[in-house]
Amino acid sequence: MAGSVNKVILLGNVGKDPEIKATQNGSKLASFSIATSKRWKDKQTQEYKDKTEWHKVVIFGEGLVDIVEKYVKKGSKIYIEGEISTRKWSDQQGNDRYTTEVILQGYNSTLTLLDNRGSNNQSIENKTDDNSLTENTETSNDSNIDDDIPF
Repeated sequence: MAGSVNKVILLGNVGKDPEIKATQNGSKLASFSIATSKRWKDKQTQEYKDKTEWHKVVIFGEGLVDIVEKYVKKGSKIYIEGEISTRKWSDQQGNDRYTTEVILQGYNSTLTLLDNRGSNNQSIENKTDDNSLTENTETSNDSNIDDDIPF
């Protein structure tokens, strides 16, 4: 295989207010979860079924973290592009644990705020160290999440 691609695209609702933390070297990161849902009609019962998936998201880079800190809240509808990453860590009993996250860092990440709060939607792309903010004229119909948040 000549190459590979590690790219995740998600559009969903934020489950709780983002957590802003400082790393050991003093830079900031933001972490939160996004809910994505799908709905289908069961062929046997003719009932509609729903399934919600939760995705952990971690954002590095001062520009994107500042945008998340100011504008992203519980229930916000957002679109992200990033990379999937699994990291290993140890719990308090010394057991190995694994966490899979969507990482937004560097030139290959995008965060688009889709809420109708304010006049227009905002799209933020992280291109190397230059964080550009552009206006997007599309609007969103529903910015509230109706599901109970499991955490």
